[in-house]
Amino acid sequence: MGCAKRGRTAKSMYASGRVWMEMVHEHGPALPASPPRATTAKAASWSGRWFPTCGSSSSPSPATRSLPKAMARGKDEATDEPRDNRKMESSILLLISLLLCFVAEAAAATTSPLSTSKRWIVDAGSGERVKLACVNWPSHLEPMVAEGLSKRPLDEISKAIGTMGFNCVRLTWPTFLATNDSLASLTVRQSFERLSALNFTDVSLIERHNPALIDLPLIEAYQAVVSNLGDNNVMVILDNHISKPGWCCSRTDGNGFFGDTYFDPNMWAEGLNYMATLFRSHKNVIGMSLRNELRGPRQNVEDWFKYMAMGAEAVHAANKDVLVILSGLSFDNDLSFLSTRQLNVSFSRKRKLVFEVHWYSFSDSEAWRNGNPNDVCGSISGSVTNKAGFLLQRKFPLFLSEFGMDQRGVNVEDNRYFSCAMAYAADKDLDWSLWTLQGSYYLREGVVELEEVYGVLSLNWTTVRNPTQLQRVQSIQQPFRGPGFSDVPPYKIIFHPLTGHCVTLDSSRRLTLAVGPCSQMWSYGHHKTLSLNTTGSTPSCITAVGVGMPVALAECDRVTSSKWALLSSSHMHVSTKVAGGNATVCLDVGGDGRSLITNPCRCLGGDARCDPEGQWFKLVTSTRLVS
Repeated sequence: MGCAKRGRTAKSMYASGRVWMEMVHEHGPALPASPPRATTAKAASWSGRWFPTCGSSSSPSPATRSLPKAMARGKDEATDEPRDNRKMESSILLLISLLLCFVAEAAAATTSPLSTSKRWIVDAGSGERVKLACVNWPSHLEPMVAEGLSKRPLDEISKAIGTMGFNCVRLTWPTFLATNDSLASLTVRQSFERLSALNFTDVSLIERHNPALIDLPLIEAYQAVVSNLGDNNVMVILDNHISKPGWCCSRTDGNGFFGDTYFDPNMWAEGLNYMATLFRSHKNVIGMSLRNELRGPRQNVEDWFKYMAMGAEAVHAANKDVLVILSGLSFDNDLSFLSTRQLNVSFSRKRKLVFEVHWYSFSDSEAWRNGNPNDVCGSISGSVTNKAGFLLQRKFPLFLSEFGMDQRGVNVEDNRYFSCAMAYAADKDLDWSLWTLQGSYYLREGVVELEEVYGVLSLNWTTVRNPTQLQRVQSIQQPFRGPGFSDVPPYKIIFHPLTGHCVTLDSSRRLTLAVGPCSQMWSYGHHKTLSLNTTGSTPSCITAVGVGMPVALAECDRVTSSKWALLSSSHMHVSTKVAGGNATVCLDVGGDGRSLITNPCRCLGGDARCDPEGQWFKLVTSTRLVS
């Protein structure tokens, strides 16, 4: 009996994401060896547009074909027991056959390519939005091997990525991997042995955890990583991160801009074309990022337009299915030159162009360290919009391909910035890729086994470094709106970026913060009330009761404490006046970390010594119906 082809929508893909999130919350920092399998055919594949046939109605399924022949005939050779005495066993075998069919073939599911529809990335077949919720995985440093293969088997790492809810990896590569045969033909073992800073520990550990990879040429090992991610239903963006293998980036490393020491434009375009051709049959490769963080004293707008068009054409000529992703200038912080001039490519009507931007605290570290967080968040969010976010209004997708923070929570600038960035990403409903997956590097800037404190995984690669931070990121993995997610009229989610939680009603109708997916529908309009979206009943609004007191739901428009304004430069202080007095209070989180209360507003402006993030709430527009 074969598995029938099954329909699959983007919505069911994100239902799978909720299962992954629940698994992570259940297991805490320890990662299961593999992600939970979907409980329905619709929830089994990232690609999800359909299940391929598992066998056919006229032939046994692969699962049945692998069983002993006598069992397939319904008779036990050892006992010669008749078929009708083994009904239960046959039923069990049938169920196992079906289960194996769905599970095995889910990983091999193919998909329509992705394209763009105005500002959204969509499935080219169904037109439904596919939100990229990615994590970066470097493979561009001196060994030219994906980090972590000395720590765990490749398949376990791929499964861990899915378990954490990421549907995509931005997998980096250096140009020389594609253009320098003497490097690309080295085996993984030889690549490590040639680096004098490394000892033989990594070689022996890779041989232990990944014996099938240790003697593969580097380019084939890279292919194996991509293939294994596909086997685990993870999409891949191939990111040309640097030319000469090594850590990125500085203004003077010779890799920054066209014409630099290691950045020959023709060789670069050749490498892009080679990789696009090589991965044409890998259907989980859905995009190619042309170059990471253009920078340095040579950078200029005219050469950007000239050579980025050349690179885009090289990719599209070799692989017409993949998205072509273009970065900006100044370490990919600036795409403002596109506000007055468009990039001309021959395939512009094919809807394949996506632009990317990076955002870190260290781009504005002094401001985050010495400025008032509300003022700085408002100012820098505006700058991000002026330099890149405006493209959304111009109907181009914008991919936040790098953002992240010190996962230990000890960096003040990172802590302030990341709440601001989370609010921005949720508000704009951006596609994104977190920096980063790895807990360590084989070799970075001469240091062996350097720990990556931005890494989601810990130094040993077997646990989540900070489950609380991962939970924050998981809150924006699912789409809030877009094609295929217009189930209901627009409503507001009250999103708390510091925790990634949303304001919701608990079973006792108390207002609390809860883990997503955010499902409580609120309205906020010119009346300035935050009212529940309900039908057939008198609207109820969030109402302040007093300082330090839990907020309540009451009939709207009865008292001034039901009207809320957005204060401060960040527009994330949700404030009102307490009934019977002139005290201005803001929404806040109670000492239990869950209850919604009001307190005097903190750090509205000027003061750089206090942190207001606990009082930051973002009203995010959604059209997705969440049951």
